[in-house]
Amino acid sequence: MSLEVPRKPSIVEATKVPVCTSCNRPISPWEKGVAFLCPNCGEVVIWRCSRCRKMGVPYRCPKCGFEGP
Repeated sequence: MSLEVPRKPSIVEATKVPVCTSCNRPISPWEKGVAFLCPNCGEVVIWRCSRCRKMGVPYRCPKCGFEGP
């Protein structure tokens, strides 16, 4: 008869919730958010939530200062 000790699930890597660049709100996995590289410098990933995309809220690249719709 062997006694097995129940194991706890191991967390391999913590995930970061993406945040909208325009409104600084967390973007949930089921929301229709979008991620793209800055059109000007191409070095920063810009996240946009569905609400800001619909309303056309401007975003700003933190690296180069590019502003887009």
